[in-house]
Amino acid sequence: MPVAFGRKTFALHDCPAAACGIGLTRHSGNCIDAFGVHLHSRFSPIDDTSETIERKSVNIGTNRSNFRTIREARMDLNDAFYFVQVVEKGGFSAASRALQIPKSRLSRRVRQLEEHLGVRLLQRTSRVVTTTDIGEEFYRQTQTAITGFEAAETAVRRKTNRIEGVVTVSCSVGMAQFALDRIIPRFLQDNPKVDVVQRASNRMEDLVKDGIDVAIRGHMDTLPDSSLIQVKLAKLEWHLFCSPRYLENLPSSDEPSCLTNHPALVLGRPAEAHQWLLADVNGQSASVPCHVRLASDDMTTLKRAAISSLGIAALPSYVCLPEVDAGTLVRVLPSWTAGCPQISLLMPSRQGLLPAFEAFIDCLKRELPPVFAGKQ
Repeated sequence: MPVAFGRKTFALHDCPAAACGIGLTRHSGNCIDAFGVHLHSRFSPIDDTSETIERKSVNIGTNRSNFRTIREARMDLNDAFYFVQVVEKGGFSAASRALQIPKSRLSRRVRQLEEHLGVRLLQRTSRVVTTTDIGEEFYRQTQTAITGFEAAETAVRRKTNRIEGVVTVSCSVGMAQFALDRIIPRFLQDNPKVDVVQRASNRMEDLVKDGIDVAIRGHMDTLPDSSLIQVKLAKLEWHLFCSPRYLENLPSSDEPSCLTNHPALVLGRPAEAHQWLLADVNGQSASVPCHVRLASDDMTTLKRAAISSLGIAALPSYVCLPEVDAGTLVRVLPSWTAGCPQISLLMPSRQGLLPAFEAFIDCLKRELPPVFAGKQ
């Protein structure tokens, strides 16, 4: 039988007092029964999370036991945290992977929370987990409370100047290969107590569901309003590149139409009728139809294909700087660009970022723009 004293809970093991229903009190760090007899070896600490207090009294005169139980059950905040993770990650399996704890434990803890509250928070099917109406309200309130705890932790770490922890960053494969490959190692050298998890992928990821602290995204249009914090870093020009040998076969013209139906080396999945969308410094635009000779998610492959005179590649300007300097690639239509996306940092809108996150974000804001401008 668990018995709680303040924040510490004890278990009775074959205790005669328990069999008689004698009330227990705590005195000077030891346990005594109602008759003042010290009970040492009969008690051992168990789960601190239990907050149920049972008090039983004995009518000594009649030797009749009158049981009076007072239950003071308090919610386990860990259960609330697990519930929030299940909602944000979109299910028990994803939350289990993110937290690295068994799915069965998560399910048990959420069920324990529901039993404590006396309501169903989640609707469970074989494929989908969704919040009930009252579960959605509980989620919003609990998320606010967790944000407050995170802000409190951040305040303490700032006071102690402790820059440590794990930062998870999401970016495209090209960004990982040609920009962050130099920035992240320098950051880790400057911050020996910080670990970085880099997720390089050309697909859009859900920052909250996938447990990502910061994402680096390129976008042509304004990002839709969301709960994410958006920090603009820089504009990034894309240019057309080919080999010097391929350039010899092009007309000596600065008109985009001269590239019509030339073989294109395209990043990502091409459109059915692919076109280069070009713009000049005066704001004029042009659409040039082309034949997709190679489509790839890997910029290195596209660069090598261009060097091999297989066609014209549209790539970020900084990605091809080494080859341009070496003379293996040249720019096509120098007065025109093949896009100028905005590069932004996206972060979940949580108050009080930890110092490790702030240090990493400051590093990106400081070092990425010079890389894009070809100054590093």
